[in-house]
Amino acid sequence: MVTPLIYYSFLSPVPLAYLLDLIIGDPRWLPHPVVGIGRLVSRGEKVLLQPTLTSRQKRVRGIILGLGILSIAWAAAWSIVKISYLLNPFLGYLVSVGIIFTTLAGKNLAARGLAIRKAILRGDLERAREIVSQIVGRDTKNLDFEDLIRATVESIAENTVDGIVAPLFYAFVGGAPLAMAYRAINTLDSMVGYKKEPYLHFGWASARMDDVANYIPARLNMLFISLAALCLGMDGRRAWRTARRDGRKHASPNSGLSEAAMAGALGVQLGGRSFYGGKEVFHPFLGNKVQSLSPEHIRKAVFVSLLSSLICLILGMSVVIFLHWWA
Repeated sequence: MVTPLIYYSFLSPVPLAYLLDLIIGDPRWLPHPVVGIGRLVSRGEKVLLQPTLTSRQKRVRGIILGLGILSIAWAAAWSIVKISYLLNPFLGYLVSVGIIFTTLAGKNLAARGLAIRKAILRGDLERAREIVSQIVGRDTKNLDFEDLIRATVESIAENTVDGIVAPLFYAFVGGAPLAMAYRAINTLDSMVGYKKEPYLHFGWASARMDDVANYIPARLNMLFISLAALCLGMDGRRAWRTARRDGRKHASPNSGLSEAAMAGALGVQLGGRSFYGGKEVFHPFLGNKVQSLSPEHIRKAVFVSLLSSLICLILGMSVVIFLHWWA
């Protein structure tokens, strides 16, 4: 059994992985495991998803795909860490750092958010729409000034969990292998976890796994956003109250919690009308409209997101230190 320096040493790979993500982010020249996971999902889909299948057969094959990709991701990361650790403990540590680093997306999320803000401030809404389309699933062609800001703030709030807090949480709980397993689940959900054909039944398992995997991180992030807002001079109490009041209005059992907390922290109202594949979808409103949305709220959302992840890191390391001394 390998638990590489997570519970029994101050030399946890998580802080260094977090720092690397903030410094270098996701450079294009660096091979990314998520790309490999995505290719496996695509190949698995081609083999398993056939148009002649019944709904039940699609669901069963979707379960096979989900569990298969999850197992491969965990086993690959575990094997690499195990072999590296046996060769040299410090090499095992560095490999763990590298794997955890690839599961984080803090700098990338912040950079895209600030790039959207910059484009909006320049009046270049076309460029803003182009960048927004890279981080949201909704149609962006006709988004106006306020819609662009709303979509960006919502995406920052949601992806703080998916891209930072959840990978950190699972890295602390089960090291690099579990962090990579989480990233596999997240990739599965983003590729096949849609509530429409042909994925309605085939992607059911992937969507449910994502809901389960994000259940604890999303609820922790309610607290992290509230604390971050308080530290940044915003209304942390309102963030917490709004998350508790409005978070469960969202169709997702997890996304609405972070979005509602962010809405409360910023004093804005999120949700409302969006378009997906040309079809209008109305999301429940989250938060009260204390202020009208402005580009400044994107900047504030980025700072709240980054500080939330830092709070997660600090609390996680506090648990590591406690276990080191008392386990």
